Amino acid sequence: MALQNNKSLGQNWLKNRVILDEIAEIAADSSSPEAEENRLCLEIGPGLGTLTSSLLRVFPKVLAIEFDKKLADNLPKSFPGKNLEVKNMDFLKFNLESVKEPYVVAGNIPYYITSPIIQKLVKATNKPERIVLLIQKEVAERIAAEKGKHTVLSLMVQNYAKVSLGPVVSREEFAPAPKVDSQVVILDPLDSPVIPEATFALIKRGFSAPRKKLIKNLGQISKEDLLKAFAEIGISADVRSADLSLKEWQKLDSFFSCQS
Repeated sequence: MALQNNKSLGQNWLKNRVILDEIAEIAADSSSPEAEENRLCLEIGPGLGTLTSSLLRVFPKVLAIEFDKKLADNLPKSFPGKNLEVKNMDFLKFNLESVKEPYVVAGNIPYYITSPIIQKLVKATNKPERIVLLIQKEVAERIAAEKGKHTVLSLMVQNYAKVSLGPVVSREEFAPAPKVDSQVVILDPLDSPVIPEATFALIKRGFSAPRKKLIKNLGQISKEDLLKAFAEIGISADVRSADLSLKEWQKLDSFFSCQS
């Protein structure tokens, strides 16, 4: 089939078979031996099926969610006799509760919809065992950021999953080539979040102007109370939002809750 991408859907297909196989192996590596015969790979945006082909080699079944109707209709024809199910729909509207088997998620996902997809997956009640996504390199690095470089996105993802980075994929490996390089991000969902979701109301206020000192961003709280809270928690008055860990945000939030 000739490559025909829909620019509005951010379709860029990885063509390097070695990398495609590596992504599939990383996804399969999470499944427990007892679940192996029953395991499922949920693929997001299979497109022409380049990654699907690799996934079908290591998973007994692949459930692919494809938004583009033409691609969704054509995909099963490329894999006759394989245990492949294709649903033509928006992944953000797909009900993860409908997946009854132990499952992992894999996909080469459009850059513009990366954050909503990740949030849907890591916050799901019916959690996948592992999430392996090929995304924009810069976004992958932001998600994996450590203390000192945190963003709301990195804190949100790390609150729900252990984050690690896989191989970097050059833009030249795609057809058509995008403008930026990509990287594999690996998310292993936690049994429960590190801190309560409610703390993110404070975190988002704290990141309203990330380059400013945190004390400036929380101006609705008196400077006296802020300095008292910082001293009690053991953080500098010059701290910026990116410098705080999840637990430090929780301590800060708990301090102000007790004061109110």
